[in-house]
Amino acid sequence: MTDDAELARYADMLAAMGTEPRLKIVRLLLSAHPDGMVVGEIGDELGIPNSTLSHHLDKLKNEGLIVVKREGVFLRYLANHQGLQDLLAFLYAECCTRNRVVEPKKVTCCKKGRP
Repeated sequence: MTDDAELARYADMLAAMGTEPRLKIVRLLLSAHPDGMVVGEIGDELGIPNSTLSHHLDKLKNEGLIVVKREGVFLRYLANHQGLQDLLAFLYAECCTRNRVVEPKKVTCCKKGRP
């Protein structure tokens, strides 16, 4: 069973992705995996001003959903596959193994026409 600190961590991660711009950022970085993207590319792709983008990226980084690597003068952002895997494993365990609220096959298999 998950302890309170772990539960708080997952709640914070979900809250960080709880805004449309941040969810779009995570989704974009997942599509760019494993190379990631530099800040300018993310801003151009999503049309988010730099000051706002910086705030969103910091929040996602602080919650362990993305990581940043310095490349000279550029910052490259990548989806934190381990953090996302941990979050998904927590949700999967709660809904699909322990409580069986959702049939596991429906979680791991995509519906036709949906990514």
